[in-house]
Amino acid sequence: MVREAIPEDAAGIAIVLRELGWFEHIISEPETVTIQRVLQRLQLCNADQSHSVYVAEASDGHIMGYAGVHWLPTLYMKGIEGYVSELFILEDERDQGVGTLLLDHIQLEARNRGCYRLSLINMKGRESYHRQFYLKNGWEERENAANFVLFLR
Repeated sequence: MVREAIPEDAAGIAIVLRELGWFEHIISEPETVTIQRVLQRLQLCNADQSHSVYVAEASDGHIMGYAGVHWLPTLYMKGIEGYVSELFILEDERDQGVGTLLLDHIQLEARNRGCYRLSLINMKGRESYHRQFYLKNGWEERENAANFVLFLR
């Protein structure tokens, strides 16, 4: 089942993030710090309608994965853009349709919000990129776009 995240999901989301092992600051901090940060960010996301966090919950109640979406009212598009900034699944839950359930839920919400398109960034070194997860779910890779970032320290 996919639903909107609530504050009580902070610990389950923290488990997903810590299991990934991708983020040095999360690896090196106590679990309680990760949970507290996730809780604070969930509260920010739930404060208005500009952000959404969805969890995929198993029948036993554990969080299998989650996704974060920013709803961006662009000035040049025919409608809002939904930017999927996070989609992470526990390793044992991958290849079982959990990510697809989350994407389907996001797509339904995007249609309900009158979105023109959804976008996301998938790192080319990630397993999901190599197994063409997003392509298999109907997404298109933009050949003519480059992704740039500026780190503010």
